[in-house]
Amino acid sequence: MTAPARGTLFLVPVSLGEAPWHTFLPAAAQHCAAGLKHFVVENARAARAHLKQIDFPGVLRDTDIRELPPRADDSALDALLAPAMQGGDVGLMSDAGCPAVADPGARLVARAHQLGIRVVPLVGPSSILLGLMGSGLNGQSFAFHGYLPVAENARDLRLRELEEESRRIGRTQIFIETPYRNDRMFEALLKVCNGDTRLCIACDLATESQLLLTRSIAAWRKDEPPYIAKRPTIFLLLAGAH
Repeated sequence: MTAPARGTLFLVPVSLGEAPWHTFLPAAAQHCAAGLKHFVVENARAARAHLKQIDFPGVLRDTDIRELPPRADDSALDALLAPAMQGGDVGLMSDAGCPAVADPGARLVARAHQLGIRVVPLVGPSSILLGLMGSGLNGQSFAFHGYLPVAENARDLRLRELEEESRRIGRTQIFIETPYRNDRMFEALLKVCNGDTRLCIACDLATESQLLLTRSIAAWRKDEPPYIAKRPTIFLLLAGAH
């Protein structure tokens, strides 16, 4: 008996905050996501809210929405991809922005490739790229480092390392922090970094409350600190050359 043709794993971007879907998602991507019946998500409650935001026409309680376990082995991933193995299409969604970028969904994408399932990323917002685009920093060489160490000494050491690497090779360094620690990260950057290093604060991107400012550390030290407490924020820095 011939096995059914495999379906497609669609990577569905979601909003970075409160905004009408047409301001962050192309109509073709919304149309594709609205037609799916199976979803793998980071958090089911957040996923339902995102689906409502994009005018998902289906009945959410009847929609197959399953969470990706934090440490899913191949058998767990295979179970999540079972609809695609049977010819159905599956949508992968993160809690914010693009799935599989700074996101555990990358494991599901890797398994889909191993199983011969077609993978299609849809166009939508990425806070990392939006922050880089709007920063005015080097977009030819950049690296995203995720979360830095929480402990003060380890965090400060890592900031010095990133600044030195940035100065040496001209690389924009990008990282994030848990929102309730944003102020501490900002204070650490002002304490640790050299005055000629440029720092971009990118907050609430693609929403009406967006904050996007790039200044030298010396200028930031003179100004009022930005209001970033408990707000999703991307930090980008580029050190000055010797």
